[in-house]
Amino acid sequence: MLVGDWMTEEVLTILPGAPILDAMKMMRDAGIRQIPVVEASGLVAGIVSDRDVRDALPSKFLPGDSASTVGEGLLGLKVKDIMTHDPIVVAPETCMEVAAELLLENKIGGLPVVDEYGIAGIITEVDVYRFLTTVTGVSKGSSQFAFILEDTASALEELLNDLWARGVRLSTVFTSYERVDPGQRRVFVWVQRLDDSTVEQLVLHLKRAYDLLYHVHRGVTHKSEF
Repeated sequence: MLVGDWMTEEVLTILPGAPILDAMKMMRDAGIRQIPVVEASGLVAGIVSDRDVRDALPSKFLPGDSASTVGEGLLGLKVKDIMTHDPIVVAPETCMEVAAELLLENKIGGLPVVDEYGIAGIITEVDVYRFLTTVTGVSKGSSQFAFILEDTASALEELLNDLWARGVRLSTVFTSYERVDPGQRRVFVWVQRLDDSTVEQLVLHLKRAYDLLYHVHRGVTHKSEF
């Protein structure tokens, strides 16, 4: 899955010389938290966030600290004065998981997406959430099953073939090596919508045949008891 498939393409941009009040109004009116700062040439010069604007605003708790004090005060500040210069950018061909890792590691809310012509869009935390809910099938009411399996191709193949043979249609499969013993892995399987009776029968079989940790159906988590 690539950034270009999930980014927001109709991205708002602002010039470095624009007043920060313009940036504040744009974010408020559009309901967004960051705006790429783009030169007239199309070069991405920075990114300005709602946090940058808040940090620049005068405090209502300090007497005399207002936009009208000391020259132009707040009215004299430009986007270039508060923006993050040379922001981290990604290309449309960047993998979504790489973009998500960059957002997480750098504690930022958005990444400008740049191609050979300039800015092509922006990928934000919200876009990552939309990606996750779509690929896991959550948005379509899928059920999830979590297992601990041996870390072998045959163990995973056996499980997936078993589900397929029982008429279960798979949406997504994730694996993880966190919180398991050496030689094991966690496997998370999302399947297309199942009715209640089918889930009950399937769970009984999976508990007998595999190390089923829990399953999620209709948004409710059911932990396995052994």
